[in-house]
Order: sequence, then structure tokens, then C-alpha cells
Amino acid sequence: MSKKNYAGIPDKHARIDEAKVVLIPVPYDGTSTWQKGADKGPDAFLNASENMELYDIETRSEVYRQGIYLAPPVTEDSSPEKMVEAVYKTTKNYIKQDKFVTLFGGEHSISIGSIRAFNESFEDLTVVQIDAHADLRPEYEGSKCNHACALHEASNTTNLIQVGIRSMDISEKDHMDENQVYFAHDLYEDWQDDAIGQMTPNVFITIDLDAFDPSIMPSTGTPEPGGLFWYETLEFLKMMFKKKNVVGFDIVELCPNENEKSSDFLAAKLYYKMLSYKFKYQNFNEEDEDE
Repeated sequence: MSKKNYAGIPDKHARIDEAKVVLIPVPYDGTSTWQKGADKGPDAFLNASENMELYDIETRSEVYRQGIYLAPPVTEDSSPEKMVEAVYKTTKNYIKQDKFVTLFGGEHSISIGSIRAFNESFEDLTVVQIDAHADLRPEYEGSKCNHACALHEASNTTNLIQVGIRSMDISEKDHMDENQVYFAHDLYEDWQDDAIGQMTPNVFITIDLDAFDPSIMPSTGTPEPGGLFWYETLEFLKMMFKKKNVVGFDIVELCPNENEKSSDFLAAKLYYKMLSYKFKYQNFNEEDEDE
């Protein structure tokens, strides 16, 4: 990955000493079992971000002015376990610096490390998983750090809420609290309010891009029909940022296709929109903006 500022923002908004936000790329694709290419996701996301307008109409803000530091990528790939440990240590380091820490993968196994770091740093953490797959296997293909195991640890150590699930192995039922699972086929008018009501004050969000319907997000490793759409997802995210303390988030499983760039751009817009909600509804301070 070449080093440059996130979204091409000016250097004064991209320095670690000034930035309120840290973005950690994790170009890892060591355990995926179908379509490979998630390791190319961070670069595709960053390239798309450079072509994105930086004024958010809905929040009437330019959130990049809060400062977004693009951290060196986590490139450890000698084993899934060592990758998870590297992600954990890197994430924890920036949390300790009082940054709003975000990550972009890479496959979903990176979230084992990020969630572990946030869970150690914030009391009574809720993890909100927006995903097509349950990812609750205790072990898969000889590793507990496989992408199919991405949320198993969180199911035991945090308050896990799963949204958009529509694919799973029967064995995962043993590790699932179905009272806190919002299956894609079962989403109803007020499901967002019910989900919010089950959350603790501190929330970490992990988004696997295959949560979205493949009609709007085809470039992912394991697309599943019947997924979420753009505005319903944004509405849910906005509710969380309004009503809870979102302490960080990660986005994973962009598997870019040279002939299909709309998925890259959706990922770029999603990341920027989530930051816009964070600083609009939780600790946005217009005095910090450079006019």
C-alpha cells in the first residue's frame, strides 16, 4: 500500500498529533474460503475515497476537518493468530492515545483483534455485527482465527447483537442468542428500536459488506441474496450514533473487481457517513472546524 493521506485531505488534517480519528488498514485475506481478494480491499477503498465529495449533505458537515490519520497498514500474515494479535496491539495502542479508532479490512477475521482491543478498553461493550453470515464457529479449518469464527469470541465476552444474518451452519445455533439476532428475512417495521433497546451504552460496530444486497454490493467474497439496502442501513447506523456511545468500528470484506467500481465507492461513502454521524451526534464541535 502506498502512503498518502486518507481521501487526499490536506496534511494539516492528516497528522497523528492533530487527528481525532485513526484509520487502520488491514490488507489480510489469509483464511477466506471462496473468492479471494479482500486483501486488495483497503487500497480500493482508499482510491475510491479520493474521488468522493467531502461535504456530507445530510449532516451539513465536512468531518475530515476533525482530522483523520491514515495509520501504517497491519501487514502481519504469517498466521491468522499472529495477524489477530497484531491487529489487537495496533488498535489498543491508538485507543490509548484517545483516538476514535476505525479499521478497514481485509477479511472478517481481523475483527477478532479489533473487538478484543475495544472490549478491554470500554466497559460493558455491545458489539453490533451487520453481516450476512453468523461467523460463530469456535474453530474452522484448524484455526480459531478463521473468518468463519470472527464473532465467536465476542459472543462469549461481549453483548453481541447480529443484524442481517441469512446464512449459517446449524452448529452455530449452539453459540447464538436468537433473541439478539435480527435475521434478514425477519426484519420488520420497528426492528431498529428493538435492537437499540438491547444495547449497552458503549457500542462497537463491525460491518461485513456482504450484509448489503448484492444488487448494490456485488464485490464481496461471499455475496448472499436478500440483503440490506443503503438507506435502511444508514437509518439504523444514525440511530446508534444518536442514542449510544459508538466507540469505534470496522468495515471488512470488500473484494474489489476491476470492472465494478460502485462497490468500492459504497464502502468509501459508508465509512465517511459513519464518521459524519459520529461527530454530528456525539462530540461534534463546530469550533474545531477550520472555516
